[in-house]
Amino acid sequence: MDTLAPDHAAAFRAVLARLSTDDAAAVEAIAPFAARDAAAAAPHWNFDLPSHAAEAALEAHFGNRLTDAHRRALVAVWALELPQRAAAETLPPEVHALYPEWIGRMAAFLTAAEDPYDRDFWAKDVRLSLALSVPGARTQMIDLSSPLGAGQVLRHAREGHGWSVVADYARAQAWKPWLEVHTESRELGDFNEAGWDRAWATAAEILKRRPHMAGMLGSSWFYDPPLETISPRLAYLRLNPLRHGAFMVHQGPDEIHTQRASASSPTRRAMIEAGEYTARSWIVAWPRAALIRWADARKQAAAA
Repeated sequence: MDTLAPDHAAAFRAVLARLSTDDAAAVEAIAPFAARDAAAAAPHWNFDLPSHAAEAALEAHFGNRLTDAHRRALVAVWALELPQRAAAETLPPEVHALYPEWIGRMAAFLTAAEDPYDRDFWAKDVRLSLALSVPGARTQMIDLSSPLGAGQVLRHAREGHGWSVVADYARAQAWKPWLEVHTESRELGDFNEAGWDRAWATAAEILKRRPHMAGMLGSSWFYDPPLETISPRLAYLRLNPLRHGAFMVHQGPDEIHTQRASASSPTRRAMIEAGEYTARSWIVAWPRAALIRWADARKQAAAA
């Protein structure tokens, strides 16, 4: 992705042009400082922090005049600069091949101007437009830096989920930064086994260019072991990485996991409401050597 497609660039400029001349100029002036603050927040475990930094920069100037139109305009300004940011990250061809579709979806979403700007979409668009997260497949995006703290691992062990994870953590040198995968709910075409395999394989190609990183992890309710019998069609999400060298860290229940686990399945919703199932979040962590080995074998099998 050397440049934006002309229609994508035109769409982003049109989003900015919806503001008054003075507001558009202010957003453009704010953009580099907001980008700096967002990038500084990105390595934190909280996926939303870059969007909070962007929000703070906009609020400092616009105050109670801040609208979703200003937020969309800021993302549009950053999107116009995305080819340069992506180039600076020395990303593999597997990522660059995905960018046109992702950028096209972002351009269409910003153009549609649906209010309110969903907070999750805002967080994802901030990260994507700043190349803090990059495409991994059609549905999955990959954060370029995320931690896996030792405290989580020790809590997992102390709460009775197994002490072997401590050795797994040490072998993976898991105190180093990780890639982290997230689902983009505006496009679920790759939320299937092939799509997730593509995302993990894309991560392996990124890791080959980043020897300082520990691997890739994911954090979600859909890695919860009971789902193997409750929702067996989701079992591959957990089992495929585990069969090829990943390990798991328990995070626990939370209202957001309950909401998400019940949203798309009447079976899960009924079990949750009956007290027969409590949705819990788990981390799946796939260390770099094992992930690269799996991805290379997958590539060789496809070639054969």
